[in-house]
Amino acid sequence: MNAPVKLTDKDFASDQEVRWCPGCGDYAILKTVQKTLPTLDVRKENTVFVSGIGCSSRFPYYMDTYGFHTIHGRAPSFATGVKLANPELDVWVITGDGDGLSIGGNHMVHMLRRNVNLQILLFNNEIYGLTKGQYSPTSKVGTTSPSTPDGSLDLPLRPATFALGAGAKFVARTIDTEAKHMTPVLQRAHAFNGAAFVEIYQNCPVYNDGNFDVIKDKKSAAETRLLVEHGKPLTFGADNEKGIRLDPKTLRLEIVTLGENGMTEDDILVHDETNKVMAQLLADLSGPGIPEAVGVIYCESDAPSFTDDVYQQRVFVREKKGPADLNALLRTGHTWEVK
Repeated sequence: MNAPVKLTDKDFASDQEVRWCPGCGDYAILKTVQKTLPTLDVRKENTVFVSGIGCSSRFPYYMDTYGFHTIHGRAPSFATGVKLANPELDVWVITGDGDGLSIGGNHMVHMLRRNVNLQILLFNNEIYGLTKGQYSPTSKVGTTSPSTPDGSLDLPLRPATFALGAGAKFVARTIDTEAKHMTPVLQRAHAFNGAAFVEIYQNCPVYNDGNFDVIKDKKSAAETRLLVEHGKPLTFGADNEKGIRLDPKTLRLEIVTLGENGMTEDDILVHDETNKVMAQLLADLSGPGIPEAVGVIYCESDAPSFTDDVYQQRVFVREKKGPADLNALLRTGHTWEVK
């Protein structure tokens, strides 16, 4: 038997011209995904990308795999059907903050709560890019757009917080241009047996340019990013001199500086990705002077997968009732003779 062919990122790149605006963060995400797939030991012909509508949803065209470009917000439903029809397939859902959390919010909720065994990549640029810059469910208060010329008054939805509230068992966050960070996050998501939700901060250079610069800029990243790793203390800053502490009186997270007011490393929280309460607090961290959590925020690895449960139930029913007989089914119960 011939040894399996070693694939590269070029094997996953289609012959289609990539058509996103110059400077769009989607380019970096596409390249990272194409480089990551060969490391997952999955056959290319078993890989499927499913998308809805939006800039991000052009993704399947640029992948030399199977794929569906479906309708607005319905990618979770199509992807669920694909996975249940053939659980051997490796299914990825590509969506955006508008597609996945506005018109598709209801479908996203049920895919997450069911824990369907697939990967969801939500590109969050906090704006509607494809339809010319209207505000989205994740846009910050005050965002000016064609639909909110005087500034948005809507309180924004936090995708990672939303996912946890919907019952997601794996929630992570990463950044479009940070390939070294995104790659292991994607690998962890793929290894998870269930619905793995990954929020990706993605720049829209046309309608929301620089929205995440304070987090992405190397000069400020040490102060604005909280790298969460299981079993490691929640510290940040140029010299890791700052940390996250749980205030015992308010039960809220607070920022402290080591060495001040008697604060030591023993006062700093250690990240436990299996702790949902901690995950909810970390996912919601934001605001001036507050770092945003990036990495695997939550992972409940022993949660049952909907895909596995469906097939186990089928086996149980067949053993209990015997093989199905379609002809007998059609003639069971009330019937009518048409004359």
